[in-house]
Amino acid sequence: MRTPIIAANWKMNKTAAEASSFTREFLAQDIPSGVEAVICPPFTALEAVMAQLRPAGRANVFLGAQDMHWEPKGAFTGEISPSMIGAAGCSFVIVAHSERRRLFGETDETANKKAAAALAAGLTPIFCVGETAEERDRGLTARVLEGQVRNGLAGLAAEAVSRMVVAYEPVWAIGSGRAASPADARDAAALIRGVVAGMYGDAASLGLRVQYGGSVDPANIGGFMAEDGVDGALVGGAGLDPVKFARIVALGR
Repeated sequence: MRTPIIAANWKMNKTAAEASSFTREFLAQDIPSGVEAVICPPFTALEAVMAQLRPAGRANVFLGAQDMHWEPKGAFTGEISPSMIGAAGCSFVIVAHSERRRLFGETDETANKKAAAALAAGLTPIFCVGETAEERDRGLTARVLEGQVRNGLAGLAAEAVSRMVVAYEPVWAIGSGRAASPADARDAAALIRGVVAGMYGDAASLGLRVQYGGSVDPANIGGFMAEDGVDGALVGGAGLDPVKFARIVALGR
C-alpha cells in the first residue's frame, strides 16, 4: 500500500519569518497519520521551516526544496547542491517543474542528472512531467509523457525508482481557464506506471507514487484522491495558506 503524499510548492513566495509563521500555524492544525506532508519553501526559508519542524517531531511532515544542481559543488553561481539542501534538513526535492522547464531551460537530460544526484544524496525526487496545451490538442499527451519519463528516469536503479514520486502537471491547465479532471490524472498516472513497469519492472511501478500537480484545493482534492493510481498532489496556491494546506493533507488520506 502506497502512502499518500501531499506537497506544497511555495514557488517564489514567503520570507523566512513568514515561512516560520506558516509552519507554526500548519503544525497547530489536525494533521492525521496515514499521509505524508511536504513543505517546499524557497531556499532562503528552508532553515526557518526546519527550525519549526524539528522540535515538533511530526513523523509524517517533511521539508523539501524546489530545485537543486546535480553537481556536489563547484563554480555554479546562484545554484545549490544536494548536500546543501540535505544539510538544511530536506528529505525531498522537486525536479523539472514545468516552470523550470519553460522559463529556465530545464531539459530531460538535466532533469535526469538531478534525479540521479538527488537519489545519490539520499533525497527523494518529486519528478515533474506534463504536456502543454499545444501538445495535448495535437494528441501528443502519451508521447510527451512517455518521453519525459523514459529520458528523465533513464539509468536509475529500479529500487530507487520505486521510492520516487512523479508529479503529473498538465501544463495546459495551469492559469489557462481549462481544468484537468480526476480522470485526466488517473489516465496520466496509469500511463506513467506503464512506462516505469516497462523500464524497471512491476515492483518499481507499484512502489512509485504519482501525484497530480494542478490547481488543487480543499474542494477538489477528494475527487483526485478517489481515482485509482493517484497517490497525492503537488499543491501551488492553496499551499501558501496553512489552514487550507492542512485541510488538503487531511482530505488526502
